[in-house]
Amino acid sequence: MPDATDPKVAVLGLGYIGLPTAAVIARTGARVLGVDVTPSVVDTVNSGRVHIEEVDLDGLVSGVVARGALRASLQIEPADVFVIAVPTPFDADHAPNIGYVLQAATTIATVLKAGDTVILESTSPVGTTEQVRDLLARLRPDLKVPGRTGEQADVAIAYCPERVLPGRILVELIDNDRVIGGVTPRCARKALGFYRRFVRGACVTTTARAAEMTKLTENAFRDVNIAFANELSLVADRMGVDVWEVIRLANRHPRVNILSPGPGVGGHCIAVDPWFLVHAAPEETPLIRTARGVNDGKVEHVIARASALIEQRPGAPVALLGLAFKANIDDFRESPALKVAEALCARFGARVRVVEPHARALPAALAATGATLTDIDTALETCPAMIVLVDHDVFRSVPLDERAGKLVYDTRGIWPDQPRAPLPAPLRLVS
Repeated sequence: MPDATDPKVAVLGLGYIGLPTAAVIARTGARVLGVDVTPSVVDTVNSGRVHIEEVDLDGLVSGVVARGALRASLQIEPADVFVIAVPTPFDADHAPNIGYVLQAATTIATVLKAGDTVILESTSPVGTTEQVRDLLARLRPDLKVPGRTGEQADVAIAYCPERVLPGRILVELIDNDRVIGGVTPRCARKALGFYRRFVRGACVTTTARAAEMTKLTENAFRDVNIAFANELSLVADRMGVDVWEVIRLANRHPRVNILSPGPGVGGHCIAVDPWFLVHAAPEETPLIRTARGVNDGKVEHVIARASALIEQRPGAPVALLGLAFKANIDDFRESPALKVAEALCARFGARVRVVEPHARALPAALAATGATLTDIDTALETCPAMIVLVDHDVFRSVPLDERAGKLVYDTRGIWPDQPRAPLPAPLRLVS
């Protein structure tokens, strides 16, 4: 059982980041309450099970729930540390939406007391932590908040973004360095003490605004580099050259490290966060905006080429391999593979066989077209055309003799030994 002297922690949001974070904190002996707005999520966690797929998460959650270190609720309760881990999507015009963050802060305000620490982990536009501070100041005028009074503040407010890789979240929550930005230096130090409970990596303190921009910078950097690889793949298609061979050879240069292209960019981070910088400084971000356009445009290129390839086998079934935004996970958020699948299913309907080992059923939009979910063995037996959209390990394991004679469009480069299907009708480069 947790020791009564350990801090009580409330984690708001039990999604792909919030639940692993809550479980890791609970493992240190802290008493953790996970708060979520979805009853089924709360019930699942309280039963010691998980609603998301992540390596070793099920065993960890089961253990900390059984020991009474973690429980979930629809309602907030008083705590010593509040961690906000809710979504920060963008609107139709790519403007960031921090409504969930502000709602979480509003909820925290109802139980906030002197001595508490509030930490925002959600990826957010620069200045969001200060907006949380100002909101708490308005809602709780009885408390002195940092940066709004010359006196020592009653509460600490900080920003510490996650920087984990799906499939390695539990390891990286502990081992990765953390950037901790305080509204004031005192706030940063208070949050540092909390993260030192479970983080083995270096914990570096800075301002809240610098920490917010650091997170956005990390993902914009990756997006720009992926965009170069994706644009290179478009050029290679036009030239009739194997892009994977070109990248392999180019990377033999001691100062060249080109990433791998794909059908686009997905996930809640890289496909979303660069827009926060573009929205904040549109005149200063032409490169970041262009990279977003290249990566989003790659989806349309893949749809066009895949459609042309499928039409070479009129009436025959086609296998679409993968729906997740990256390999070996069940996360479909902003997935380019899912967007390609939606377009191809809408066009080819019942001819489409979707292979997604991390899904128990097709998303409703795909099922409505007549497409069906199948397994890789059945797809290999029945489909003369295959479109690789995700590099799941189970797909990588398929040897050449099982793919012999098939038309294959491999957007991930997992089958370098596969004879290249002739490029159908000339495709216009996506600008």
